[in-house]
Amino acid sequence: MSSLLLFKSLVAAHIVTGALGLVSFWVPIISQKGGPAHRKWGRRFTILMIATGSIAVGMSASTIAAPMATHPQLVGHPEFGDPAIVTAIFGWMMLYLAVLTVNLAWYGWQCMLNQRQHRANLRWPNVSLQALLTAASLQCAWQGWSTDLPMLIGISVIGFATVATNLRFMLAREPGPRDWLLEHIKALVGAGISVYTAFFAFGAVRLMPELALTPALWSIPLLTGLALIVYHQRRVMRAP
Repeated sequence: MSSLLLFKSLVAAHIVTGALGLVSFWVPIISQKGGPAHRKWGRRFTILMIATGSIAVGMSASTIAAPMATHPQLVGHPEFGDPAIVTAIFGWMMLYLAVLTVNLAWYGWQCMLNQRQHRANLRWPNVSLQALLTAASLQCAWQGWSTDLPMLIGISVIGFATVATNLRFMLAREPGPRDWLLEHIKALVGAGISVYTAFFAFGAVRLMPELALTPALWSIPLLTGLALIVYHQRRVMRAP
């Protein structure tokens, strides 16, 4: 199978799982918390996010191995025609967002499952994902610096902050009774932010390349997601 055919197959699968995930994201957001719809669609959203992120790892690896062969439409493009730029954005940044999505989806799920056995959050899959996200964040920041793309440096900060807050909870000896729920909200809404950001960014490169790295475009899912996190966490903290 050629690199382009493999890449297109991964893109098709990525679009299907990602689109389904982005739609299912809103059901647990607006449904009664802890109710049947919330649990059912939250589980589906988590599975779809892990699948979407895992497929994106394959897409990014294909791009890193053959940047222009997997993105022939960008050959000769005045801004995105440089193989180093394609590798940085579609390779390393996509890998970073993929690992971020999987990290948040898995971590948020584990927070819920382990609410009565907090030490189980330190099992090796959870810890390994924190190490992987740290490495992916460092590489994304390095690519931003080496290719003069400050947006990549800026977005890598989210990964570092995610690892720091995840580990703070995971290593806490006696977390508060509602801390697991606050982390659950942060992580799964964060996974939605990550995928919406990826769809905005990579979709814009294909449809409107000149807007692809515009901060205003990237800020839409980030600000929306942060507002949702703050709103739902405050509701939890105010509950009797």
